[in-house]
Amino acid sequence: MELEETGEKRTSWYVSPGETNSIPCDHAGKRKQDPGPESVIRIMEDEEEDEEGEMMSDHMKDSEEPSNKRVKPVGKSNSLTGVITPVKTPALKRIGQSISRSISFRTEARPLPPAALRPRSKASSFPRRRNSQCWSDTVESHDLTVKEIKRQEVIYELTQGERQLIDDLSLVKKVYYEPMLKLDIMTESELGQIFGTLDSLIPLHQDLLGRLERLRGSEKTVGEVGPTLMNWFPCLEAYVTYCCNQVGAKALLDQKKLEKRVEHFLRLCQESSFSRKLDLWNFLDLPRSRLVKYPLLLKEIQKCTPADHPDEDTLPDALELIQSIVAEVNKKTGEAECQFYRRGLSYLEESQRLPEIQQSRFLYCHGELKNNKGQRLHVFLFELALVLSRPAEERDGFQVFNVYRQPLPNALINLEEIPDGEAAGGGTFRGAFTGGNDKVRNCFRVSSRGRSKLHPYCLQANDSFSKQQWITCLRQAIVHSRDKMAQTSQSQLSPQADPALYHIAELSLSSDTEMADHTSR
Repeated sequence: MELEETGEKRTSWYVSPGETNSIPCDHAGKRKQDPGPESVIRIMEDEEEDEEGEMMSDHMKDSEEPSNKRVKPVGKSNSLTGVITPVKTPALKRIGQSISRSISFRTEARPLPPAALRPRSKASSFPRRRNSQCWSDTVESHDLTVKEIKRQEVIYELTQGERQLIDDLSLVKKVYYEPMLKLDIMTESELGQIFGTLDSLIPLHQDLLGRLERLRGSEKTVGEVGPTLMNWFPCLEAYVTYCCNQVGAKALLDQKKLEKRVEHFLRLCQESSFSRKLDLWNFLDLPRSRLVKYPLLLKEIQKCTPADHPDEDTLPDALELIQSIVAEVNKKTGEAECQFYRRGLSYLEESQRLPEIQQSRFLYCHGELKNNKGQRLHVFLFELALVLSRPAEERDGFQVFNVYRQPLPNALINLEEIPDGEAAGGGTFRGAFTGGNDKVRNCFRVSSRGRSKLHPYCLQANDSFSKQQWITCLRQAIVHSRDKMAQTSQSQLSPQADPALYHIAELSLSSDTEMADHTSR
Protein backbone atom coordinates (compact mmCIF):
# COMPACT_ATOMS: atom_id res chain seq x y z
CA MET A 1 0.00 0.00 0.00
CA GLU A 2 0.39 7.18 -2.40
CA LEU A 3 3.04 7.57 1.56
CA GLU A 4 4.90 7.77 4.68
CA GLU A 5 4.19 9.29 8.03
CA THR A 6 3.19 12.94 7.69
CA GLY A 7 0.79 12.94 10.55
CA GLU A 8 -2.05 12.87 8.08
CA LYS A 9 -4.12 9.81 7.30
CA ARG A 10 -4.17 8.21 3.90
CA THR A 11 -7.19 6.49 2.47
CA SER A 12 -6.85 3.61 0.11
CA TRP A 13 -9.78 1.78 -1.43
CA TYR A 14 -10.44 -1.81 -2.30
CA VAL A 15 -13.32 -2.67 -4.60
CA SER A 16 -14.87 -6.10 -4.50
CA PRO A 17 -14.21 -8.43 -7.45
CA GLY A 18 -16.16 -7.68 -10.57
CA GLU A 19 -16.34 -3.95 -10.01
CA THR A 20 -14.54 -1.04 -11.58
CA ASN A 21 -10.92 -0.89 -10.62
CA SER A 22 -9.76 2.07 -8.58
CA ILE A 23 -6.38 3.57 -7.88
CA PRO A 24 -5.54 4.41 -4.24
CA CYS A 25 -6.21 8.00 -3.40
CA ASP A 26 -5.60 10.14 -0.39
CA HIS A 27 -8.27 11.73 1.77
CA ALA A 28 -8.33 14.78 -0.45
CA GLY A 29 -9.27 12.69 -3.46
CA LYS A 30 -5.93 13.09 -5.21
CA ARG A 31 -4.69 10.19 -7.21
CA LYS A 32 -1.41 8.76 -6.27
CA GLN A 33 1.08 9.52 -8.99
CA ASP A 34 4.37 8.06 -10.02
CA PRO A 35 7.44 9.92 -8.91
CA GLY A 36 8.25 12.51 -11.53
CA PRO A 37 10.90 15.11 -12.22
CA GLU A 38 10.75 18.71 -11.26
CA SER A 39 9.15 20.81 -13.96
CA VAL A 40 12.11 23.14 -14.25
CA ILE A 41 15.66 22.57 -13.12
CA ARG A 42 18.28 25.20 -12.78
CA ILE A 43 21.81 23.99 -13.27
CA MET A 44 24.22 26.28 -11.47
CA GLU A 45 27.96 26.39 -11.54
CA ASP A 46 29.74 25.16 -8.46
CA GLU A 47 31.14 28.04 -6.47
CA GLU A 48 34.76 28.24 -5.44
CA GLU A 49 35.51 26.59 -2.11
CA ASP A 50 36.75 29.86 -0.65
CA GLU A 51 33.32 31.43 -1.30
CA GLU A 52 31.77 29.00 1.20
CA GLY A 53 33.62 30.74 4.01
CA GLU A 54 32.54 34.28 3.20
CA MET A 55 30.84 36.37 5.84
CA MET A 56 27.11 37.15 5.84
CA SER A 57 27.84 40.76 4.92
CA ASP A 58 29.46 39.63 1.68
CA HIS A 59 26.46 37.45 0.99
CA MET A 60 24.09 40.37 1.51
CA LYS A 61 26.20 42.48 -0.79
CA ASP A 62 26.23 39.80 -3.47
CA SER A 63 22.47 39.47 -3.31
CA GLU A 64 22.12 43.14 -4.25
CA GLU A 65 24.44 42.88 -7.24
CA PRO A 66 23.73 41.08 -10.52
CA SER A 67 24.71 37.43 -10.24
CA ASN A 68 27.41 36.12 -12.57
CA LYS A 69 26.17 32.52 -12.22
CA ARG A 70 25.10 30.87 -15.42
CA VAL A 71 21.58 29.50 -15.22
CA LYS A 72 20.21 27.13 -17.81
CA PRO A 73 16.50 26.43 -17.57
CA VAL A 74 15.49 23.04 -18.83
CA GLY A 75 11.84 22.92 -19.78
CA LYS A 76 9.73 19.85 -19.19
CA SER A 77 8.65 18.02 -22.32
CA ASN A 78 5.15 16.76 -22.75
CA SER A 79 4.55 13.18 -21.66
CA LEU A 80 1.58 11.11 -22.73
CA THR A 81 1.42 9.47 -19.33
CA GLY A 82 0.54 12.84 -17.86
CA VAL A 83 -2.14 13.35 -20.51
CA ILE A 84 -3.87 10.01 -20.11
CA THR A 85 -6.47 10.12 -17.36
CA PRO A 86 -6.05 7.13 -15.03
CA VAL A 87 -9.04 4.84 -14.60
CA LYS A 88 -10.08 3.57 -11.22
CA THR A 89 -8.34 0.37 -10.21
CA PRO A 90 -8.86 -1.73 -7.04
CA ALA A 91 -6.42 -1.20 -4.26
CA LEU A 92 -3.27 -2.84 -5.18
CA LYS A 93 -3.39 1.27 -3.01
CA ARG A 94 -5.71 -0.04 -0.31
CA ILE A 95 -1.98 -0.64 -0.68
CA GLY A 96 -1.78 4.54 -3.91
CA GLN A 97 -2.60 4.34 0.09
CA SER A 98 -2.23 2.55 1.06
CA ILE A 99 -2.27 -1.18 -1.91
CA SER A 100 -4.54 -0.30 -3.57
CA ARG A 101 -8.38 -1.00 -3.77
CA SER A 102 -9.54 -1.32 0.47
CA ILE A 103 -9.73 2.21 1.87
CA SER A 104 -7.08 2.48 4.44
CA PHE A 105 -6.11 5.56 6.39
CA ARG A 106 -2.43 5.13 6.53
CA THR A 107 0.09 7.09 8.48
CA GLU A 108 2.18 9.20 6.16
CA ALA A 109 5.83 9.91 6.70
CA ARG A 110 6.46 12.99 8.76
CA PRO A 111 8.15 15.82 6.88
CA LEU A 112 11.87 15.59 7.22
CA PRO A 113 13.45 18.27 9.42
CA PRO A 114 15.60 20.73 7.52
CA ALA A 115 19.19 19.59 7.48
CA ALA A 116 22.31 21.73 7.22
CA LEU A 117 23.74 22.01 3.73
CA ARG A 118 26.90 19.99 3.27
CA PRO A 119 29.46 20.65 0.53
CA ARG A 120 29.85 17.70 -1.84
CA SER A 121 33.20 16.62 -3.20
CA LYS A 122 31.68 15.46 -6.47
CA ALA A 123 28.34 15.34 -8.21
CA SER A 124 26.08 12.33 -7.79
CA SER A 125 26.31 9.70 -10.51
CA PHE A 126 22.52 9.56 -10.71
CA PRO A 127 20.57 12.20 -12.64
CA ARG A 128 18.26 14.46 -10.70
CA ARG A 129 15.51 14.46 -13.31
CA ARG A 130 14.00 12.18 -15.91
CA ASN A 131 14.62 12.27 -19.61
CA SER A 132 11.14 13.27 -20.78
CA GLN A 133 12.01 13.06 -24.46
CA CYS A 134 9.19 12.39 -26.92
CA TRP A 135 9.32 10.12 -29.95
CA SER A 136 9.22 13.11 -32.30
CA ASP A 137 12.44 14.34 -30.68
CA THR A 138 14.27 11.17 -31.78
CA VAL A 139 13.53 11.45 -35.52
CA GLU A 140 14.66 14.13 -37.91
CA SER A 141 11.81 13.83 -40.41
CA HIS A 142 8.80 11.67 -41.15
CA ASP A 143 5.75 11.59 -43.38
CA LEU A 144 3.28 10.08 -40.89
CA THR A 145 -0.26 11.23 -40.24
CA VAL A 146 -1.17 12.97 -37.00
CA LYS A 147 -2.90 9.83 -35.75
CA GLU A 148 0.10 7.63 -36.51
CA ILE A 149 2.43 10.13 -34.83
CA LYS A 150 0.35 9.92 -31.67
CA ARG A 151 0.45 6.13 -31.86
CA GLN A 152 4.24 6.18 -32.07
CA GLU A 153 4.38 8.60 -29.14
CA VAL A 154 2.33 6.24 -26.93
CA ILE A 155 4.46 3.23 -27.89
CA TYR A 156 7.59 5.28 -27.17
CA GLU A 157 6.10 6.28 -23.82
CA LEU A 158 5.54 2.59 -23.06
CA THR A 159 9.17 1.84 -23.94
CA GLN A 160 10.59 4.73 -21.93
CA GLY A 161 8.44 3.78 -18.95
CA GLU A 162 10.00 0.32 -18.94
CA ARG A 163 13.49 1.79 -19.08
CA GLN A 164 12.80 4.18 -16.20
CA LEU A 165 11.26 1.43 -14.07
CA ILE A 166 14.31 -0.77 -14.60
CA ASP A 167 16.60 2.11 -13.62
CA ASP A 168 14.60 2.81 -10.45
CA LEU A 169 14.39 -0.84 -9.36
CA SER A 170 18.13 -1.25 -9.94
CA LEU A 171 18.75 1.91 -7.93
CA VAL A 172 16.66 0.58 -5.03
CA LYS A 173 18.71 -2.59 -4.95
CA LYS A 174 22.05 -0.77 -5.16
CA VAL A 175 21.35 2.22 -2.89
CA TYR A 176 18.93 0.83 -0.30
CA TYR A 177 18.98 -2.96 -0.07
CA GLU A 178 22.71 -3.67 -0.40
CA PRO A 179 23.97 -0.86 1.91
CA MET A 180 21.43 -1.65 4.63
CA LEU A 181 22.43 -5.30 4.50
CA LYS A 182 26.16 -4.54 4.49
CA LEU A 183 25.91 -1.98 7.30
CA ASP A 184 23.66 -4.29 9.32
CA ILE A 185 20.97 -1.61 9.55
CA MET A 186 18.37 -4.37 9.08
CA THR A 187 18.66 -8.12 9.11
CA GLU A 188 18.52 -10.10 5.88
CA SER A 189 15.16 -11.51 6.95
CA GLU A 190 13.68 -8.05 7.56
CA LEU A 191 14.99 -6.76 4.23
CA GLY A 192 13.53 -9.81 2.53
CA GLN A 193 10.11 -9.05 3.98
CA ILE A 194 10.24 -5.37 2.99
CA PHE A 195 11.66 -5.76 -0.54
CA GLY A 196 9.84 -8.99 -1.30
CA THR A 197 10.37 -10.33 -4.83
CA LEU A 198 11.35 -6.93 -6.24
CA ASP A 199 14.69 -8.26 -7.49
CA SER A 200 12.93 -10.77 -9.76
CA LEU A 201 10.92 -8.01 -11.48
CA ILE A 202 14.01 -6.37 -13.02
CA PRO A 203 14.78 -9.12 -15.61
CA LEU A 204 11.06 -9.38 -16.33
CA HIS A 205 10.86 -5.75 -17.46
CA GLN A 206 14.25 -5.93 -19.15
CA ASP A 207 12.74 -8.65 -21.32
CA LEU A 208 9.84 -6.42 -22.41
CA LEU A 209 12.18 -3.49 -23.05
CA GLY A 210 14.34 -5.66 -25.30
CA ARG A 211 11.30 -6.86 -27.23
CA LEU A 212 9.99 -3.32 -27.75
CA GLU A 213 13.36 -2.01 -28.90
CA ARG A 214 13.68 -4.81 -31.45
CA LEU A 215 10.35 -3.75 -32.93
CA ARG A 216 11.72 -0.35 -33.94
CA GLY A 217 12.55 -0.21 -37.62
CA SER A 218 15.19 1.76 -39.47
CA GLU A 219 12.93 4.82 -39.37
CA LYS A 220 12.52 4.39 -35.60
CA THR A 221 8.85 3.49 -35.96
CA VAL A 222 7.05 0.48 -34.51
CA GLY A 223 4.63 -1.43 -36.70
CA GLU A 224 2.76 -4.24 -34.96
CA VAL A 225 3.02 -4.26 -31.15
CA GLY A 226 -0.06 -6.31 -30.15
CA PRO A 227 1.43 -9.83 -30.50
CA THR A 228 4.50 -8.84 -28.48
CA LEU A 229 2.37 -7.61 -25.60
CA MET A 230 0.08 -10.64 -25.81
CA ASN A 231 3.06 -12.94 -25.39
CA TRP A 232 4.63 -10.94 -22.55
CA PHE A 233 1.64 -9.98 -20.37
CA PRO A 234 1.32 -13.45 -18.75
CA CYS A 235 4.70 -12.74 -17.10
CA LEU A 236 2.94 -10.13 -14.98
CA GLU A 237 1.34 -12.86 -12.88
CA ALA A 238 4.54 -12.58 -10.85
CA TYR A 239 3.02 -9.36 -9.50
CA VAL A 240 0.55 -11.36 -7.41
CA THR A 241 3.32 -12.41 -5.03
CA TYR A 242 4.93 -8.97 -4.92
CA CYS A 243 1.75 -6.96 -4.35
CA CYS A 244 0.35 -9.37 -1.76
CA ASN A 245 3.56 -8.92 0.22
CA GLN A 246 3.27 -5.12 0.20
CA VAL A 247 0.74 -4.96 3.05
CA GLY A 248 3.07 -6.63 5.52
CA ALA A 249 6.08 -4.88 4.00
CA LYS A 250 4.60 -1.44 4.62
CA ALA A 251 3.75 -2.30 8.23
CA LEU A 252 7.25 -3.61 8.92
CA LEU A 253 8.90 -0.62 7.25
CA ASP A 254 6.86 1.80 9.35
CA GLN A 255 7.87 -0.11 12.46
CA LYS A 256 11.59 -0.10 11.56
CA LYS A 257 11.50 3.65 10.89
CA LEU A 258 11.07 4.16 14.61
CA GLU A 259 14.64 2.93 15.06
CA LYS A 260 17.17 5.76 14.95
CA ARG A 261 19.68 4.07 12.62
CA VAL A 262 17.04 3.15 10.07
CA GLU A 263 15.41 6.59 10.16
CA HIS A 264 18.78 8.31 9.79
CA PHE A 265 19.83 6.19 6.82
CA LEU A 266 16.52 6.63 5.00
CA ARG A 267 16.55 10.37 5.66
CA LEU A 268 20.02 10.75 4.18
CA CYS A 269 18.93 8.80 1.10
CA GLN A 270 15.84 10.93 0.66
CA GLU A 271 17.91 14.11 0.89
CA SER A 272 20.33 12.85 -1.76
CA SER A 273 19.92 13.85 -5.38
CA PHE A 274 19.45 10.30 -6.71
CA SER A 275 16.19 9.87 -4.79
CA ARG A 276 14.49 12.89 -6.41
CA LYS A 277 13.15 13.64 -2.88
CA LEU A 278 11.25 10.34 -2.83
CA ASP A 279 11.32 7.97 0.10
CA LEU A 280 11.90 4.23 0.01
CA TRP A 281 8.23 3.31 -0.08
CA ASN A 282 7.69 5.45 -3.18
CA PHE A 283 10.24 3.28 -4.96
CA LEU A 284 8.83 0.02 -3.59
CA ASP A 285 5.38 1.01 -4.83
CA LEU A 286 6.58 1.74 -8.39
CA PRO A 287 5.87 -1.78 -9.74
CA ARG A 288 2.24 -1.62 -8.62
CA SER A 289 1.87 1.83 -10.14
CA ARG A 290 3.36 0.56 -13.39
CA LEU A 291 1.03 -2.42 -13.49
CA VAL A 292 -2.15 -0.34 -13.47
CA LYS A 293 -0.81 1.84 -16.31
CA TYR A 294 -0.65 -0.93 -18.89
CA PRO A 295 -4.41 -0.92 -19.59
CA LEU A 296 -4.32 2.87 -19.97
CA LEU A 297 -1.47 2.80 -22.46
CA LEU A 298 -3.07 0.00 -24.46
CA LYS A 299 -6.32 1.91 -24.71
CA GLU A 300 -4.42 4.90 -26.07
CA ILE A 301 -2.57 2.76 -28.59
CA GLN A 302 -5.84 1.17 -29.65
CA LYS A 303 -7.46 4.59 -30.01
CA CYS A 304 -4.67 5.71 -32.36
CA THR A 305 -4.59 2.51 -34.42
CA PRO A 306 -6.20 2.67 -37.92
CA ALA A 307 -8.98 0.20 -38.71
CA ASP A 308 -6.89 -1.57 -41.35
CA HIS A 309 -3.81 -1.95 -39.11
CA PRO A 310 -2.73 -5.52 -38.13
CA ASP A 311 -2.86 -4.47 -34.44
CA GLU A 312 -6.60 -3.89 -34.75
CA ASP A 313 -7.19 -7.61 -34.26
CA THR A 314 -4.70 -8.29 -31.45
CA LEU A 315 -4.93 -5.16 -29.28
CA PRO A 316 -8.48 -5.92 -27.96
CA ASP A 317 -7.31 -9.37 -26.86
CA ALA A 318 -4.19 -7.91 -25.28
CA LEU A 319 -6.28 -5.31 -23.42
CA GLU A 320 -8.67 -7.97 -22.14
CA LEU A 321 -5.73 -10.07 -20.98
CA ILE A 322 -3.99 -7.29 -19.05
CA GLN A 323 -7.26 -6.18 -17.45
CA SER A 324 -7.90 -9.72 -16.22
CA ILE A 325 -4.36 -9.90 -14.80
CA VAL A 326 -4.75 -6.56 -13.00
CA ALA A 327 -8.12 -7.70 -11.61
CA GLU A 328 -6.59 -10.94 -10.35
CA VAL A 329 -3.69 -9.10 -8.70
CA ASN A 330 -6.16 -6.73 -7.05
CA LYS A 331 -8.29 -9.59 -5.80
CA LYS A 332 -5.35 -11.48 -4.30
CA THR A 333 -3.95 -8.27 -2.80
CA GLY A 334 -7.30 -7.50 -1.17
CA GLU A 335 -7.47 -10.99 0.29
CA ALA A 336 -3.93 -10.69 1.64
CA GLU A 337 -4.73 -7.33 3.23
CA CYS A 338 -7.92 -8.67 4.78
CA GLN A 339 -6.06 -11.62 6.28
CA PHE A 340 -3.26 -9.36 7.56
CA TYR A 341 -5.57 -7.04 9.52
CA ARG A 342 -7.91 -9.81 10.62
CA ARG A 343 -4.91 -11.52 12.21
CA GLY A 344 -4.18 -8.32 14.15
CA LEU A 345 -7.62 -8.15 15.83
CA SER A 346 -7.65 -8.86 19.55
CA TYR A 347 -11.07 -9.81 20.98
CA LEU A 348 -11.84 -8.77 24.54
CA GLU A 349 -14.94 -10.98 24.67
CA GLU A 350 -15.70 -14.25 22.93
CA SER A 351 -19.05 -12.86 21.71
CA GLN A 352 -17.14 -10.38 19.51
CA ARG A 353 -15.84 -13.18 17.28
CA LEU A 354 -18.51 -12.94 14.63
CA PRO A 355 -18.41 -15.63 11.95
CA GLU A 356 -18.89 -12.85 9.39
CA ILE A 357 -15.41 -11.53 10.22
CA GLN A 358 -13.73 -14.86 9.52
CA GLN A 359 -15.80 -15.40 6.38
CA SER A 360 -14.82 -12.02 4.89
CA ARG A 361 -12.47 -12.22 1.92
CA PHE A 362 -11.54 -8.56 1.55
CA LEU A 363 -11.73 -5.10 3.11
CA TYR A 364 -13.87 -2.34 1.68
CA CYS A 365 -11.99 0.23 3.73
CA HIS A 366 -10.33 0.91 7.06
CA GLY A 367 -9.10 4.01 8.81
CA GLU A 368 -9.43 6.41 11.70
CA LEU A 369 -12.78 7.78 12.87
CA LYS A 370 -13.90 9.46 16.10
CA ASN A 371 -16.78 8.26 18.23
CA ASN A 372 -19.26 10.49 20.07
CA LYS A 373 -16.82 10.78 22.99
CA GLY A 374 -14.09 12.18 20.79
CA GLN A 375 -12.06 8.97 21.08
CA ARG A 376 -10.03 7.95 18.03
CA LEU A 377 -10.98 4.52 16.73
CA HIS A 378 -9.58 2.44 13.91
CA VAL A 379 -12.59 1.12 12.00
CA PHE A 380 -12.51 -1.86 9.63
CA LEU A 381 -15.25 -2.43 7.08
CA PHE A 382 -14.76 -6.06 6.10
CA GLU A 383 -16.74 -7.75 3.36
CA LEU A 384 -19.38 -8.98 5.83
CA ALA A 385 -18.81 -7.09 9.11
CA LEU A 386 -18.03 -3.65 10.57
CA VAL A 387 -15.43 -3.70 13.37
CA LEU A 388 -14.51 -0.80 15.65
CA SER A 389 -11.14 -1.08 17.36
CA ARG A 390 -8.41 0.75 19.25
CA PRO A 391 -4.76 0.46 18.23
CA ALA A 392 -2.66 -1.32 20.86
CA GLU A 393 0.99 -2.25 21.27
CA GLU A 394 2.55 -4.43 18.60
CA ARG A 395 2.77 -8.14 19.15
CA ASP A 396 5.29 -10.37 17.34
CA GLY A 397 5.92 -7.60 14.83
CA PHE A 398 2.23 -7.13 14.01
CA GLN A 399 0.06 -4.15 14.80
CA VAL A 400 -2.65 -5.17 17.27
CA PHE A 401 -6.17 -3.69 17.33
CA ASN A 402 -8.34 -4.27 20.40
CA VAL A 403 -11.92 -4.74 19.26
CA TYR A 404 -14.10 -1.98 20.70
CA ARG A 405 -17.75 -2.76 21.48
CA GLN A 406 -19.68 -5.36 19.51
CA PRO A 407 -18.95 -5.74 15.78
CA LEU A 408 -21.94 -5.41 13.43
CA PRO A 409 -22.82 -7.79 10.58
CA ASN A 410 -23.14 -5.67 7.44
CA ALA A 411 -26.46 -7.28 6.52
CA LEU A 412 -28.01 -5.91 9.74
CA ILE A 413 -26.60 -2.38 9.59
CA ASN A 414 -28.84 0.67 9.42
CA LEU A 415 -26.92 3.65 8.06
CA GLU A 416 -27.93 7.23 8.78
CA GLU A 417 -26.11 10.22 7.36
CA ILE A 418 -26.04 13.20 9.74
CA PRO A 419 -26.23 16.46 7.77
CA ASP A 420 -23.56 19.04 8.52
CA GLY A 421 -24.85 21.72 10.85
CA GLU A 422 -27.30 19.53 12.73
CA ALA A 423 -27.70 20.66 16.32
CA ALA A 424 -25.99 18.41 18.83
CA GLY A 425 -28.97 18.03 21.12
CA GLY A 426 -29.88 15.43 23.67
CA GLY A 427 -26.30 14.76 24.66
CA THR A 428 -25.93 12.38 21.71
CA PHE A 429 -22.56 13.77 20.73
CA ARG A 430 -21.58 14.93 24.22
CA GLY A 431 -19.87 17.95 22.75
CA ALA A 432 -17.04 15.86 21.34
CA PHE A 433 -17.86 16.61 17.70
CA THR A 434 -18.75 20.25 18.15
CA GLY A 435 -15.62 21.73 19.72
CA GLY A 436 -17.72 24.08 21.80
CA ASN A 437 -20.10 24.93 18.95
CA ASP A 438 -23.66 23.74 18.48
CA LYS A 439 -22.99 22.20 15.07
CA VAL A 440 -21.50 18.91 13.94
CA ARG A 441 -19.74 18.08 10.70
CA ASN A 442 -18.75 15.00 8.72
CA CYS A 443 -20.72 12.59 10.93
CA PHE A 444 -22.84 9.51 10.32
CA ARG A 445 -24.56 6.92 12.49
CA VAL A 446 -24.65 3.12 12.22
CA SER A 447 -26.95 0.85 14.19
CA SER A 448 -28.04 -2.77 14.08
CA ARG A 449 -31.47 -4.01 13.05
CA GLY A 450 -33.16 -6.37 15.49
CA ARG A 451 -30.57 -5.86 18.22
CA SER A 452 -32.11 -3.41 20.66
CA LYS A 453 -29.39 -3.96 23.26
CA LEU A 454 -26.76 -2.39 21.01
CA HIS A 455 -26.56 1.38 21.06
CA PRO A 456 -25.99 3.13 17.72
CA TYR A 457 -22.44 4.18 16.90
CA CYS A 458 -22.03 7.85 15.97
CA LEU A 459 -18.82 8.33 14.00
CA GLN A 460 -17.02 11.38 12.63
CA ALA A 461 -14.67 11.43 9.63
CA ASN A 462 -11.72 13.79 9.17
CA ASP A 463 -13.35 15.70 6.31
CA SER A 464 -16.34 15.66 3.97
CA PHE A 465 -14.57 13.58 1.32
CA SER A 466 -13.69 10.82 3.80
CA LYS A 467 -17.25 10.86 5.10
CA GLN A 468 -18.70 10.35 1.63
CA GLN A 469 -16.24 7.55 0.91
CA TRP A 470 -17.21 5.77 4.11
CA ILE A 471 -20.91 6.17 3.39
CA THR A 472 -20.46 4.90 -0.18
CA CYS A 473 -18.55 1.84 0.99
CA LEU A 474 -21.01 1.15 3.79
CA ARG A 475 -23.97 1.26 1.40
CA GLN A 476 -22.17 -1.04 -1.01
CA ALA A 477 -21.27 -3.46 1.81
CA ILE A 478 -24.84 -3.48 3.15
CA VAL A 479 -26.36 -4.27 -0.25
CA HIS A 480 -23.77 -6.95 -0.99
CA SER A 481 -24.25 -8.65 2.40
CA ARG A 482 -28.05 -8.61 2.22
CA ASP A 483 -27.99 -10.05 -1.29
CA LYS A 484 -25.65 -12.78 -0.15
CA MET A 485 -27.84 -13.53 2.87
CA ALA A 486 -30.94 -13.72 0.66
CA GLN A 487 -29.25 -16.14 -1.71
CA THR A 488 -28.15 -18.34 1.19
CA SER A 489 -31.66 -18.37 2.68
CA GLN A 490 -33.22 -19.20 -0.67
CA SER A 491 -30.88 -22.12 -1.27
CA GLN A 492 -31.63 -23.51 2.20
CA LEU A 493 -35.41 -23.27 1.70
CA SER A 494 -35.44 -24.81 -1.79
CA PRO A 495 -36.93 -28.39 -1.68
CA GLN A 496 -34.47 -31.22 -2.10
CA ALA A 497 -35.16 -33.75 -4.85
CA ASP A 498 -36.19 -37.27 -3.90
CA PRO A 499 -33.18 -39.59 -4.43
CA ALA A 500 -35.58 -42.25 -5.74
CA LEU A 501 -36.39 -39.94 -8.67
CA TYR A 502 -32.79 -39.21 -9.69
CA HIS A 503 -32.93 -41.87 -12.44
CA ILE A 504 -35.62 -39.89 -14.28
CA ALA A 505 -33.08 -37.22 -15.24
CA GLU A 506 -31.14 -39.87 -17.11
CA LEU A 507 -34.05 -40.85 -19.35
CA SER A 508 -34.84 -39.53 -22.81
CA LEU A 509 -38.29 -39.12 -24.35
CA SER A 510 -37.84 -42.22 -26.52
CA SER A 511 -36.40 -44.50 -23.84
CA ASP A 512 -39.40 -46.79 -23.26
CA THR A 513 -37.11 -49.77 -22.74
CA GLU A 514 -35.01 -47.88 -20.17
CA MET A 515 -38.16 -46.80 -18.34
CA ALA A 516 -39.27 -50.39 -18.03
CA ASP A 517 -35.88 -51.38 -16.70
CA HIS A 518 -35.90 -48.63 -14.06
CA THR A 519 -39.50 -49.42 -13.04
CA SER A 520 -38.69 -53.07 -12.49
CA ARG A 521 -35.83 -52.26 -10.11
